[in-house]
Amino acid sequence: MIPRSLPAGIDTEIAIVGGGLSGTIAATVLGRSGYRVTLIDRYPVFPHEFRVEKIAGDQIEKLRRIGLLDRLSASAVAFDEIVNIRNGRILDRTQARHYGIFYEDLVNAMRAELPETVRFIAGRVNGLEAGADRQRVSILGQGDVTARLLVLATGMGDILKRDLGIGRRFVHQRQSLTFGFNLRPVGASAFRHPALTYYGQRVTDGIDYLNFFPAADVTRANLFVFREHNDPWVKALREHPRETLIDTLPGLVKTFGDFEVIDKVESWLTDITVAQNCVRDGVVLIGDAYQTSCPAAGTGVSRLLTDVEQLCTVHVPQWMASPGMASAKIATFYADPVKQAMDAHGLHLAQFRRSLTIQNDLRWRARRQLHFSRRRILHGINAISPTFAARLRGLKRPAAEPAT
Repeated sequence: MIPRSLPAGIDTEIAIVGGGLSGTIAATVLGRSGYRVTLIDRYPVFPHEFRVEKIAGDQIEKLRRIGLLDRLSASAVAFDEIVNIRNGRILDRTQARHYGIFYEDLVNAMRAELPETVRFIAGRVNGLEAGADRQRVSILGQGDVTARLLVLATGMGDILKRDLGIGRRFVHQRQSLTFGFNLRPVGASAFRHPALTYYGQRVTDGIDYLNFFPAADVTRANLFVFREHNDPWVKALREHPRETLIDTLPGLVKTFGDFEVIDKVESWLTDITVAQNCVRDGVVLIGDAYQTSCPAAGTGVSRLLTDVEQLCTVHVPQWMASPGMASAKIATFYADPVKQAMDAHGLHLAQFRRSLTIQNDLRWRARRQLHFSRRRILHGINAISPTFAARLRGLKRPAAEPAT
Protein backbone atom coordinates (compact mmCIF):
# COMPACT_ATOMS: atom_id res chain seq x y z
CA MET A 1 0.00 0.00 0.00
CA ILE A 2 1.33 3.46 -0.92
CA PRO A 3 1.85 5.53 2.26
CA ARG A 4 -0.67 8.33 2.58
CA SER A 5 0.68 11.86 2.86
CA LEU A 6 0.32 13.48 6.26
CA PRO A 7 -0.98 17.00 6.96
CA ALA A 8 1.64 19.59 7.87
CA GLY A 9 2.72 19.29 11.48
CA ILE A 10 1.56 15.68 11.81
CA ASP A 11 4.17 12.91 12.13
CA THR A 12 1.91 9.83 12.45
CA GLU A 13 -1.64 9.02 11.48
CA ILE A 14 -2.60 7.21 14.67
CA ALA A 15 -0.92 7.36 18.08
CA ILE A 16 -1.81 4.59 20.51
CA VAL A 17 -0.96 5.09 24.17
CA GLY A 18 -0.76 1.80 26.07
CA GLY A 19 1.03 -1.29 24.79
CA GLY A 20 -0.88 -3.96 26.66
CA LEU A 21 -3.17 -6.42 24.88
CA SER A 22 -5.73 -3.98 23.46
CA GLY A 23 -3.22 -1.34 22.33
CA THR A 24 -0.85 -3.87 20.80
CA ILE A 25 -3.56 -5.70 18.84
CA ALA A 26 -5.06 -2.41 17.65
CA ALA A 27 -1.63 -1.26 16.44
CA THR A 28 -1.14 -4.55 14.60
CA VAL A 29 -4.52 -4.46 12.86
CA LEU A 30 -4.15 -0.80 11.86
CA GLY A 31 -0.53 -1.24 10.78
CA ARG A 32 -1.45 -4.19 8.59
CA SER A 33 -4.08 -1.99 6.96
CA GLY A 34 -1.34 0.41 5.91
CA TYR A 35 -1.80 3.19 8.47
CA ARG A 36 1.21 4.88 9.98
CA VAL A 37 0.88 4.01 13.65
CA THR A 38 2.96 4.95 16.66
CA LEU A 39 2.54 2.67 19.69
CA ILE A 40 3.78 4.12 22.99
CA ASP A 41 4.31 2.13 26.17
CA ARG A 42 6.64 2.56 29.12
CA TYR A 43 7.98 -1.02 28.81
CA PRO A 44 10.07 -2.16 25.82
CA VAL A 45 9.35 -5.76 26.90
CA PHE A 46 6.06 -6.18 28.70
CA PRO A 47 6.68 -7.22 32.34
CA HIS A 48 4.88 -9.73 34.51
CA GLU A 49 1.33 -8.65 35.26
CA PHE A 50 -1.48 -10.76 36.71
CA ARG A 51 -4.28 -10.41 34.19
CA VAL A 52 -5.82 -12.63 31.51
CA GLU A 53 -4.38 -16.16 31.53
CA LYS A 54 -6.81 -18.22 29.46
CA ILE A 55 -8.25 -17.70 25.96
CA ALA A 56 -11.35 -19.57 24.79
CA GLY A 57 -14.74 -19.39 23.12
CA ASP A 58 -15.51 -16.45 20.84
CA GLN A 59 -12.09 -14.97 21.64
CA ILE A 60 -10.46 -17.65 19.48
CA GLU A 61 -12.68 -16.86 16.50
CA LYS A 62 -12.05 -13.12 16.90
CA LEU A 63 -8.29 -13.68 16.94
CA ARG A 64 -8.63 -15.87 13.84
CA ARG A 65 -10.56 -13.14 12.01
CA ILE A 66 -7.91 -10.50 12.70
CA GLY A 67 -5.08 -12.88 11.79
CA LEU A 68 -3.47 -13.43 15.20
CA LEU A 69 -4.58 -16.95 16.14
CA ASP A 70 -1.46 -18.61 14.71
CA ARG A 71 0.75 -16.48 16.96
CA LEU A 72 -1.36 -17.40 19.99
CA SER A 73 -1.26 -21.09 19.05
CA ALA A 74 2.53 -21.01 18.81
CA SER A 75 2.94 -19.28 22.17
CA ALA A 76 0.29 -20.87 24.42
CA VAL A 77 -0.56 -24.32 25.76
CA ALA A 78 -3.62 -25.76 24.05
CA PHE A 79 -6.11 -28.09 25.76
CA ASP A 80 -9.51 -29.34 24.69
CA GLU A 81 -11.37 -30.54 27.78
CA ILE A 82 -12.26 -29.06 31.16
CA VAL A 83 -13.89 -31.25 33.81
CA ASN A 84 -16.45 -29.18 35.75
CA ILE A 85 -17.14 -30.21 39.35
CA ARG A 86 -19.35 -29.05 42.21
CA ASN A 87 -19.89 -30.67 45.60
CA GLY A 88 -17.31 -33.28 44.65
CA ARG A 89 -19.43 -34.49 41.71
CA ILE A 90 -18.95 -33.99 37.98
CA LEU A 91 -21.37 -31.44 36.55
CA ASP A 92 -20.29 -31.83 32.94
CA ARG A 93 -17.28 -31.56 30.67
CA THR A 94 -16.44 -28.62 28.46
CA GLN A 95 -15.23 -29.89 25.08
CA ALA A 96 -13.65 -26.96 23.26
CA ARG A 97 -10.25 -25.55 22.40
CA HIS A 98 -8.66 -23.43 25.16
CA TYR A 99 -5.25 -21.80 25.48
CA GLY A 100 -3.37 -21.22 28.72
CA ILE A 101 -0.81 -18.42 28.66
CA PHE A 102 0.55 -15.86 31.12
CA TYR A 103 -0.50 -12.31 30.31
CA GLU A 104 3.00 -10.96 29.71
CA ASP A 105 3.71 -13.85 27.33
CA LEU A 106 0.46 -13.11 25.51
CA VAL A 107 1.25 -9.41 25.10
CA ASN A 108 4.83 -10.03 24.01
CA ALA A 109 3.64 -12.65 21.51
CA MET A 110 1.22 -10.12 20.03
CA ARG A 111 3.98 -7.49 19.94
CA ALA A 112 6.04 -9.86 17.79
CA GLU A 113 3.33 -9.43 15.12
CA LEU A 114 3.65 -5.63 14.89
CA PRO A 115 4.28 -4.76 11.22
CA GLU A 116 6.89 -2.34 9.92
CA THR A 117 4.25 0.37 9.56
CA VAL A 118 4.11 0.56 13.36
CA ARG A 119 6.74 2.61 15.19
CA PHE A 120 7.17 1.52 18.82
CA ILE A 121 8.36 4.04 21.41
CA ALA A 122 9.30 2.91 24.90
CA GLY A 123 8.71 5.85 27.20
CA ARG A 124 6.52 7.42 29.86
CA VAL A 125 3.71 9.65 28.60
CA ASN A 126 3.44 12.76 30.75
CA GLY A 127 0.90 14.81 28.85
CA LEU A 128 -1.87 14.68 26.25
CA GLU A 129 -3.63 17.28 24.13
CA ALA A 130 -6.56 16.53 21.87
CA GLY A 131 -8.37 18.60 19.26
CA ALA A 132 -10.47 18.46 16.16
CA ASP A 133 -7.46 18.29 13.83
CA ARG A 134 -4.31 17.35 15.72
CA GLN A 135 -3.45 15.33 18.83
CA ARG A 136 -0.27 15.66 20.85
CA VAL A 137 1.40 13.05 23.07
CA SER A 138 4.27 14.30 25.26
CA ILE A 139 6.83 11.63 26.20
CA LEU A 140 9.13 12.30 29.12
CA GLY A 141 12.62 13.12 27.81
CA GLN A 142 11.68 12.25 24.21
CA GLY A 143 9.64 15.19 22.95
CA ASP A 144 6.18 15.02 21.36
CA VAL A 145 4.34 12.80 18.91
CA THR A 146 1.57 14.41 16.87
CA ALA A 147 -1.20 12.46 15.17
CA ARG A 148 -4.56 12.73 13.49
CA LEU A 149 -6.13 10.24 15.93
CA LEU A 150 -5.25 9.34 19.50
CA VAL A 151 -6.25 5.91 20.85
CA LEU A 152 -6.09 5.44 24.62
CA ALA A 153 -5.53 1.81 25.62
CA THR A 154 -4.32 2.65 29.11
CA GLY A 155 -6.35 0.09 31.03
CA MET A 156 -7.72 1.15 34.39
CA GLY A 157 -5.35 4.10 34.81
CA ASP A 158 -7.05 7.49 35.22
CA ILE A 159 -4.23 10.06 35.14
CA LEU A 160 -3.94 10.54 31.38
CA LYS A 161 -7.69 10.42 30.87
CA ARG A 162 -8.11 13.20 33.41
CA ASP A 163 -5.77 15.36 31.28
CA LEU A 164 -8.50 15.26 28.65
CA GLY A 165 -11.44 15.77 31.01
CA ILE A 166 -12.54 12.13 30.85
CA GLY A 167 -13.84 10.57 34.06
CA ARG A 168 -15.37 7.27 35.02
CA ARG A 169 -18.57 6.05 36.62
CA PHE A 170 -18.48 3.23 39.16
CA VAL A 171 -21.01 0.51 38.36
CA HIS A 172 -19.81 -1.68 41.23
CA GLN A 173 -16.85 -0.93 43.49
CA ARG A 174 -14.88 -3.95 44.68
CA GLN A 175 -16.87 -6.23 42.38
CA SER A 176 -14.65 -9.27 42.81
CA LEU A 177 -11.28 -10.62 43.85
CA THR A 178 -9.20 -12.84 41.59
CA PHE A 179 -6.26 -14.94 42.78
CA GLY A 180 -3.59 -16.68 40.74
CA PHE A 181 -0.90 -19.18 41.74
CA ASN A 182 1.13 -22.09 40.40
CA LEU A 183 0.98 -25.59 41.81
CA ARG A 184 2.39 -29.08 41.39
CA PRO A 185 1.05 -32.53 42.34
CA VAL A 186 1.96 -34.20 45.61
CA GLY A 187 2.23 -37.98 45.77
CA ALA A 188 1.66 -38.42 42.03
CA SER A 189 3.39 -37.58 38.78
CA ALA A 190 0.40 -35.65 37.42
CA PHE A 191 -3.02 -34.37 38.41
CA ARG A 192 -6.10 -36.46 37.65
CA HIS A 193 -7.30 -33.93 35.07
CA PRO A 194 -5.16 -31.54 33.00
CA ALA A 195 -7.85 -28.87 33.36
CA LEU A 196 -10.61 -28.61 35.94
CA THR A 197 -13.16 -26.08 37.18
CA TYR A 198 -14.37 -26.51 40.75
CA TYR A 199 -17.42 -24.42 41.66
CA GLY A 200 -18.08 -23.01 45.11
CA GLN A 201 -20.55 -24.85 47.30
CA ARG A 202 -21.76 -22.46 50.01
CA VAL A 203 -23.06 -18.93 49.53
CA THR A 204 -21.17 -17.83 52.63
CA ASP A 205 -17.85 -18.83 51.02
CA GLY A 206 -18.31 -16.31 48.21
CA ILE A 207 -16.46 -18.57 45.75
CA ASP A 208 -17.67 -18.57 42.16
CA TYR A 209 -15.16 -21.09 40.81
CA LEU A 210 -11.55 -22.27 40.85
CA ASN A 211 -9.81 -23.03 37.54
CA PHE A 212 -6.83 -25.35 37.11
CA PHE A 213 -5.23 -25.41 33.66
CA PRO A 214 -1.83 -25.75 31.96
CA ALA A 215 0.19 -22.61 31.17
CA ALA A 216 3.85 -22.49 30.16
CA ASP A 217 5.44 -25.38 32.07
CA VAL A 218 3.21 -25.32 35.18
CA THR A 219 -0.33 -25.98 36.30
CA ARG A 220 -1.93 -22.62 36.92
CA ALA A 221 -4.81 -21.84 39.26
CA ASN A 222 -7.25 -18.92 38.95
CA LEU A 223 -9.72 -18.42 41.79
CA PHE A 224 -12.67 -16.02 41.48
CA VAL A 225 -14.41 -14.88 44.66
CA PHE A 226 -16.88 -12.23 45.79
CA ARG A 227 -15.45 -11.16 49.15
CA GLU A 228 -14.05 -7.98 50.63
CA HIS A 229 -10.29 -7.56 50.27
CA ASN A 230 -9.87 -7.26 54.06
CA ASP A 231 -11.80 -10.45 54.85
CA PRO A 232 -9.81 -12.74 57.22
CA TRP A 233 -10.37 -15.59 54.76
CA VAL A 234 -8.47 -13.64 52.10
CA LYS A 235 -5.50 -13.26 54.44
CA ALA A 236 -5.64 -16.99 55.22
CA LEU A 237 -5.67 -17.84 51.51
CA ARG A 238 -2.58 -15.72 50.87
CA GLU A 239 -0.67 -17.19 53.81
CA HIS A 240 -1.90 -20.81 53.67
CA PRO A 241 -3.47 -21.37 50.22
CA ARG A 242 -3.50 -25.18 50.18
CA GLU A 243 -5.03 -25.58 53.62
CA THR A 244 -7.56 -22.80 53.06
CA LEU A 245 -8.76 -24.24 49.75
CA ILE A 246 -9.02 -27.79 51.07
CA ASP A 247 -11.02 -26.55 54.06
CA THR A 248 -13.32 -24.41 51.90
CA LEU A 249 -13.80 -26.83 49.02
CA PRO A 250 -14.28 -30.36 50.41
CA GLY A 251 -13.74 -32.94 47.70
CA LEU A 252 -11.15 -30.87 45.81
CA VAL A 253 -8.23 -33.19 46.56
CA LYS A 254 -10.30 -36.29 45.93
CA THR A 255 -11.34 -35.12 42.45
CA PHE A 256 -8.16 -33.34 41.36
CA GLY A 257 -5.36 -34.78 43.48
CA ASP A 258 -3.24 -33.39 46.29
CA PHE A 259 -1.21 -30.32 45.46
CA GLU A 260 1.44 -27.92 46.64
CA VAL A 261 1.42 -24.19 45.90
CA ILE A 262 4.91 -23.41 44.65
CA ASP A 263 5.06 -19.61 44.75
CA LYS A 264 3.23 -16.58 46.09
CA VAL A 265 -0.48 -16.03 45.64
CA GLU A 266 -1.19 -13.06 43.36
CA SER A 267 -4.41 -11.08 43.60
CA TRP A 268 -6.41 -8.53 41.65
CA LEU A 269 -9.28 -6.44 43.02
CA THR A 270 -11.73 -5.36 40.31
CA ASP A 271 -13.99 -2.33 40.16
CA ILE A 272 -16.58 -2.25 37.38
CA THR A 273 -16.39 1.18 35.78
CA VAL A 274 -17.50 2.92 32.57
CA ALA A 275 -15.84 6.03 31.12
CA GLN A 276 -17.76 9.30 31.32
CA ASN A 277 -17.50 12.41 29.16
CA CYS A 278 -15.45 10.41 26.66
CA VAL A 279 -16.93 11.72 23.43
CA ARG A 280 -14.11 14.17 22.73
CA ASP A 281 -12.40 15.60 19.70
CA GLY A 282 -9.55 13.45 18.43
CA VAL A 283 -9.40 10.72 21.07
CA VAL A 284 -11.06 7.31 21.48
CA LEU A 285 -10.91 4.80 24.36
CA ILE A 286 -10.76 1.02 23.95
CA GLY A 287 -10.72 -2.00 26.27
CA ASP A 288 -10.52 -1.38 30.02
CA ALA A 289 -9.84 2.30 29.38
CA TYR A 290 -13.50 2.53 28.39
CA GLN A 291 -15.17 -0.18 30.49
CA THR A 292 -13.75 -2.72 32.91
CA SER A 293 -14.92 -6.32 33.16
CA CYS A 294 -15.41 -8.83 35.95
CA PRO A 295 -12.75 -11.55 35.57
CA ALA A 296 -15.20 -14.20 36.80
CA ALA A 297 -17.47 -13.42 33.85
CA GLY A 298 -14.66 -14.09 31.36
CA THR A 299 -15.75 -11.28 29.02
CA GLY A 300 -12.71 -8.97 29.23
CA VAL A 301 -10.81 -10.28 26.21
CA SER A 302 -14.03 -10.64 24.20
CA ARG A 303 -14.85 -7.00 24.90
CA LEU A 304 -11.41 -5.63 24.00
CA LEU A 305 -11.28 -7.70 20.80
CA THR A 306 -14.72 -6.39 19.85
CA ASP A 307 -13.51 -2.83 20.48
CA VAL A 308 -10.41 -3.41 18.36
CA GLU A 309 -12.26 -5.09 15.51
CA GLN A 310 -15.02 -2.49 15.28
CA LEU A 311 -12.70 0.49 15.67
CA CYS A 312 -9.99 -0.68 13.29
CA THR A 313 -12.05 -2.28 10.54
CA VAL A 314 -15.23 -0.18 10.59
CA HIS A 315 -14.69 3.28 12.05
CA VAL A 316 -11.06 4.28 11.46
CA PRO A 317 -11.33 3.82 7.66
CA GLN A 318 -14.41 6.07 7.66
CA TRP A 319 -12.80 8.69 9.89
CA MET A 320 -9.57 8.82 7.91
CA ALA A 321 -11.40 9.27 4.61
CA SER A 322 -12.18 12.93 5.38
CA PRO A 323 -10.34 15.78 7.10
CA GLY A 324 -10.59 16.42 10.81
CA MET A 325 -11.31 14.27 13.84
CA ALA A 326 -14.18 16.06 15.55
CA SER A 327 -16.18 14.46 18.35
CA ALA A 328 -19.06 13.68 15.96
CA LYS A 329 -16.80 11.12 14.29
CA ILE A 330 -15.65 9.66 17.60
CA ALA A 331 -19.26 9.31 18.81
CA THR A 332 -20.01 6.76 16.10
CA PHE A 333 -17.67 4.26 17.76
CA TYR A 334 -19.35 4.48 21.16
CA ALA A 335 -22.74 4.20 19.42
CA ASP A 336 -21.67 1.13 17.42
CA PRO A 337 -24.41 -1.49 18.04
CA VAL A 338 -21.94 -4.39 18.05
CA LYS A 339 -19.80 -2.65 20.66
CA GLN A 340 -22.80 -1.61 22.73
CA ALA A 341 -24.18 -5.15 22.75
CA MET A 342 -20.85 -6.57 23.93
CA ASP A 343 -20.47 -3.89 26.61
CA ALA A 344 -23.99 -4.58 27.88
CA HIS A 345 -23.31 -8.32 27.88
CA GLY A 346 -20.20 -7.78 29.98
CA LEU A 347 -22.10 -5.76 32.59
CA HIS A 348 -24.99 -8.24 32.64
CA LEU A 349 -22.76 -11.27 33.06
CA ALA A 350 -20.74 -9.56 35.80
CA GLN A 351 -23.92 -9.03 37.82
CA PHE A 352 -25.17 -12.53 37.01
CA ARG A 353 -21.99 -14.27 38.26
CA ARG A 354 -22.01 -12.23 41.47
CA SER A 355 -25.70 -12.86 42.18
CA LEU A 356 -25.49 -16.55 41.30
CA THR A 357 -22.62 -16.93 43.76
CA ILE A 358 -23.65 -14.90 46.82
CA GLN A 359 -27.34 -13.95 46.67
CA ASN A 360 -29.34 -16.07 49.12
CA ASP A 361 -32.95 -14.99 48.68
CA LEU A 362 -35.52 -17.52 47.51
CA ARG A 363 -35.32 -16.42 43.87
CA TRP A 364 -31.57 -16.87 43.62
CA ARG A 365 -31.52 -20.10 45.62
CA ALA A 366 -33.99 -21.55 43.11
CA ARG A 367 -32.09 -20.15 40.16
CA ARG A 368 -28.80 -21.54 41.45
CA GLN A 369 -30.35 -24.97 41.92
CA LEU A 370 -31.83 -24.87 38.42
CA HIS A 371 -28.58 -23.64 36.87
CA PHE A 372 -26.43 -26.48 38.17
CA SER A 373 -29.12 -29.17 37.98
CA ARG A 374 -29.69 -28.35 34.33
CA ARG A 375 -26.02 -28.76 33.57
CA ARG A 376 -25.84 -32.10 35.37
CA ILE A 377 -28.97 -33.40 33.62
CA LEU A 378 -27.71 -32.35 30.19
CA HIS A 379 -24.39 -34.05 30.94
CA GLY A 380 -26.25 -37.29 31.71
CA ILE A 381 -28.33 -37.03 28.54
CA ASN A 382 -25.20 -36.30 26.54
CA ALA A 383 -23.68 -39.57 27.71
CA ILE A 384 -26.66 -41.38 26.20
CA SER A 385 -27.47 -39.23 23.17
CA PRO A 386 -25.09 -36.37 22.29
CA THR A 387 -27.31 -35.24 19.43
CA PHE A 388 -30.41 -34.93 21.63
CA ALA A 389 -28.43 -33.13 24.35
CA ALA A 390 -27.14 -30.62 21.79
CA ARG A 391 -30.70 -29.93 20.64
CA LEU A 392 -31.81 -29.32 24.24
CA ARG A 393 -28.94 -26.91 24.81
CA GLY A 394 -30.00 -24.95 21.77
CA LEU A 395 -33.63 -24.54 22.88
CA LYS A 396 -32.89 -22.02 25.62
CA ARG A 397 -29.34 -21.31 26.59
CA PRO A 398 -28.68 -20.21 30.17
CA ALA A 399 -26.47 -17.23 30.96
CA ALA A 400 -23.16 -18.01 29.38
CA GLU A 401 -20.46 -19.75 31.34
CA PRO A 402 -17.23 -17.78 31.60
CA ALA A 403 -14.76 -18.22 28.79
CA THR A 404 -11.67 -17.58 30.89
